[in-house]
Amino acid sequence: MFGKILGSLMLAACCGFAAIAVNAAPVRIVKQVRENPTLRFDGVAGDPVLSEAMESILRACGWFDLTKNNDAVYQLKGMRSGSGVTLSLSIGGAETGRWTIGGGNPRTVAKRAVDAVIEKSFKELKVNGFCNSRIAFCAETSRGVRNIFACDIDGNDIRQITNFRSMCVEPCWFPDGRSIGYSKYNRSGMDVLQTTLAPVRTRRLTGFRGINAGAAISPDGRNLAVILSIDHKVDLYVMPLPNGKLRRLTNSISVEASPCWSPDGREIAFVSDESGQPRIYVVSANGGARRRLPSIGIDAVTPDWSQDGGIVYATRVDGAYTVAVYNMATGENKRVVEEGGAWESPAWAADGRQVVCKRTGAAKSALYVIDTWTGRTRLLVATPHNLSMPVWSPCFR
Repeated sequence: MFGKILGSLMLAACCGFAAIAVNAAPVRIVKQVRENPTLRFDGVAGDPVLSEAMESILRACGWFDLTKNNDAVYQLKGMRSGSGVTLSLSIGGAETGRWTIGGGNPRTVAKRAVDAVIEKSFKELKVNGFCNSRIAFCAETSRGVRNIFACDIDGNDIRQITNFRSMCVEPCWFPDGRSIGYSKYNRSGMDVLQTTLAPVRTRRLTGFRGINAGAAISPDGRNLAVILSIDHKVDLYVMPLPNGKLRRLTNSISVEASPCWSPDGREIAFVSDESGQPRIYVVSANGGARRRLPSIGIDAVTPDWSQDGGIVYATRVDGAYTVAVYNMATGENKRVVEEGGAWESPAWAADGRQVVCKRTGAAKSALYVIDTWTGRTRLLVATPHNLSMPVWSPCFR
C-alpha cells in the first residue's frame, strides 16, 4: 500500500551594496501593459567582462527588450569607477540619471547595476533585488540520484546545494533566501530536510513514518506545510517551526500533494485527487472546509501563489502538460504558453510576471522561463542531466 500511495503522490508532485545617486524620472508602467520598453546597452567602456555580464542579466531580467537601434526608449552605458562602475541612463537621448555601483566580482556588480535600472524604471513593481534572486532545482546526476542545485536568473553560476546518493526532490526556499527545504528519500520513506547555504548546514525538519513531502514554508518563516502519511492516509498538515505540534488540515482517502501558501499566510493551495483526477483546492491554514478552484485542462497540479494573487499551475491539454494561471481576484483562467513539449512544475519569480518551469521535449528535460504577460519563453538551463522542480527565490539585496 505504501508503494501505491507514494507513486500517486509523486505523480502529482512531478507534473512538480552600494550607494546610488540618481535623479532619473521613472517611466510609469501599469501591469496591463504587455510590451517592454526597448533599451540599448552600449557596454562598460574598457571592461568587456563586465559588459558581457551586464548584458546577460539585462536579457534575463525580462523587463527590457535589448536592441542596437538608436531609437530605443532607454540608452544605458557604463564606465569603470575604481572597483565599481558608474552608469549613465538616458531616455529619449537626454541623460536622466547616473548610478555609482560598488565593487565586487563582475557578476555581482552586473546584478546590482541592472537592479538599480529596474528599481528606478518600474517603481510600482517593488522588485528590489530581483537580479540577485536565485533558482533552485533538481538534477538527476545518475540513475536513482537527484540533488538540489541553484543558479542565477540567467542560468549561470550553477552551484550544487546537496550531495547525497539518494533522491532529493521538491525544493522550496525559506523566506530569507538563506536556506532551502526539500524532501529526501530514505530506506523507509522520505524526510524533509533544510540546508542553509552559507555556511552549509543540514538539519531534519520532519521524519515521520512514511511520506514527508511537499514542504512549503509560510511567508513569515514560522510554519511548515507538509504532506504526511502517518496513518497510511496521504494528507496535508501544518507544523510550527521548529518541532511544533502538528495540525492536520485534511483527513480522507484522497491523496494530497504540492501545498503552497497564500501571500498573507492565511490559506494554503494544494492538489487532491478527491474528484477522481488531480485538482487544486484551497483551505484555511487553521483548517476547515476546502474549496475547489476552477482550472483548464484535464488535470491541475503543482500550484504556486504569486504576491498579487495569481495561481500558476501545470495542466494537461491535448495530451501534454502546459502552464496556466488562475487569477484569484477576477476568476480568469488563461493558458500562458503555446509552444510544444511538456511544461511542468511552474514557480513564480518575485516580479509576479515570470515563471520558471521544467520543459521536456525530445531530449533531456531542461528549465525554461515563461513571461506570462507576453507568452515569450527562454531557455534557462540545459545540461546532460534531466532537470526538474525549479523554484524561484525571494529577492535579496
